Amino acid sequence: MTTLLVLTNLPDREAAGKLARELVDRRLAACVNILGDCTSVYRWQGQVEETAEVPMLIKTTAAAYPALQQAIGALHPYELPEIIAVPLAQGLPAYLDWVAAETQPSS
Repeated sequence: MTTLLVLTNLPDREAAGKLARELVDRRLAACVNILGDCTSVYRWQGQVEETAEVPMLIKTTAAAYPALQQAIGALHPYELPEIIAVPLAQGLPAYLDWVAAETQPSS
C-alpha cells in the first residue's frame, strides 16, 4: 500500500486543529502534524500576496486520498486550497503499516 504525505496550509491554528481532528476522526488520515506559523508569498488574482499561515503534514494512503482531498476541499476556508500529495519512497515498515491500518474504514 502506498503511503502519502499530504501538505496544506490553513489561515490559523484553530482552523488547522478543526481540519486535523475531522480528517483523523473520519479515518482519512492516520496522523496530522500542525506546524508553527509561516509566511507564504504567492501571486493570487494578479497581485503578490504575503500571508501568515499554518502548515499541516497529513499522513494517509493512496487508497484514502480521493476522500481526503474531497474532505479538505469541502472543509477548507480558502477558495483554492493548496493540496499536494507526495508518495513516500521509504519509511519505518511498522509506521507505514500503522498509517495503513488507521486509514481503513472501521467495521
